[in-house]
Amino acid sequence: MKIKIIILFILAATGIARAQTGFPFDNEIREFRHQDSLKFPPKGGILFIGSSSIRKWTDLEQRFSDKPIIRRGVGGCTLEQLVAYYTPYILLPYQPKKIFVYAGENDIAAGKSGAFVADEFTKLWAIISSKLPKAEVYFMAIKPSPSRAKYLNEVNIANAQIKTFLAGKRKGHYIDVASVVLKPATMQPDSSLFESDLLHLNKTGYDKWQAVLQPFVK
Repeated sequence: MKIKIIILFILAATGIARAQTGFPFDNEIREFRHQDSLKFPPKGGILFIGSSSIRKWTDLEQRFSDKPIIRRGVGGCTLEQLVAYYTPYILLPYQPKKIFVYAGENDIAAGKSGAFVADEFTKLWAIISSKLPKAEVYFMAIKPSPSRAKYLNEVNIANAQIKTFLAGKRKGHYIDVASVVLKPATMQPDSSLFESDLLHLNKTGYDKWQAVLQPFVK
């Protein structure tokens, strides 16, 4: 009995117990762990984490085929969930040299404020700084999706606060992948860059993102 208690304590301390109790999109986390068990990515890779805009970028690896890309987008996750649940599984094990983060859009769509999203990012930053102090962190600005136009003010607040926060960080970078999906004439989201749901980017939209990211993914 004492041995069993000790084992459970160790599992809880390392975060492994969470995967057994279930959390949002835990099926995707299990799939990532299965992939890793078959072929674990080399340390020092370039990691992309976040929500469905990363998950659905299915040709990301091919677009940067000469780079050690690791893509770990999780369903429609929030930045809050990324901080609370997923870092032990899709971030810390890989010991990447660069971490690109796209998350926060779903938090705002769920009713959270831009300030809340910025605060969650500071929590993620603290985890990375503590556990992966050598990693460069790149926050990909929250995009203005046509289907979520009513949230644009909170999106702008989140982006502005995170940009300000990262301005004072030596290993922190804010990447503007938001303005490139706007129409220059109106500064409104360009629906031609999105899928029919007016939420997720289409190939042309990802072309825009790739062009912005190219100098940083090196």
